[in-house]
Amino acid sequence: MHPTIRFACAAAITAAFALPALPALAAGTSEPAAPRSSAPAAKPANPDFANAKAAIDRQDYAGAIAALNRVTQAEPRNPEAWNLLGFATRKSGNPRGSLAHYQKAMEIDPKHLGAHEYMGEAYLMLGDLANAEILLKRLDSFCTFGCQEHRMLKTAIDNYKKGQRPRS
Repeated sequence: MHPTIRFACAAAITAAFALPALPALAAGTSEPAAPRSSAPAAKPANPDFANAKAAIDRQDYAGAIAALNRVTQAEPRNPEAWNLLGFATRKSGNPRGSLAHYQKAMEIDPKHLGAHEYMGEAYLMLGDLANAEILLKRLDSFCTFGCQEHRMLKTAIDNYKKGQRPRS
């Protein structure tokens, strides 16, 4: 390539990279202008959701259920809220009642890994190995290279087959 053409190409590339900083520099600052976004500001997190997670950490499942009922009322399309509501319901000793919450989470997000795992564990608590294995097969199809939810449900199923029924 001719040296003049090479120089012109290098100058054009350098100018292209420098252009985004020019408006800020022209305004008298040494910092480039922050990118502008037309996206709306992020919605603040629901404090009931945070309270529910804290209640679950404390094993206060009744408190978590109350908070998550408020979350699902305010955010009916929140699959994680439905999943956690199922978890808290199951852990409070009501595996049959948890099934509808997990189902709702999966209606919203058909590949929700946690809802599949937890629903499988609820089925094992109810003595329904066949449905737990169906959920394990679904997880197997979602988790191409394996995932924690698949491993946990597989372990629960293996333990169930050895006579160890999951507890709430």
